[in-house]
Amino acid sequence: MKVTINGENRELPEGLTVAALLEHLGLQPERVAIERNREILPRSRWAETRVADGDRYEIVHFVGGG
Repeated sequence: MKVTINGENRELPEGLTVAALLEHLGLQPERVAIERNREILPRSRWAETRVADGDRYEIVHFVGGG
């Protein structure tokens, strides 16, 4: 299936949830915010929301430091 993540077209396996997408990408869920198809996706819905062909994601990483 084809999706766009942060402006980059990507091929992904079928059947991923958004939570599984983060794992697939090697991202730490506690350090990101996700926009799916121009709407903020609440963290509480990541495990139940299926990634669909043609979806567009913006994933923002939080970086700590001093």
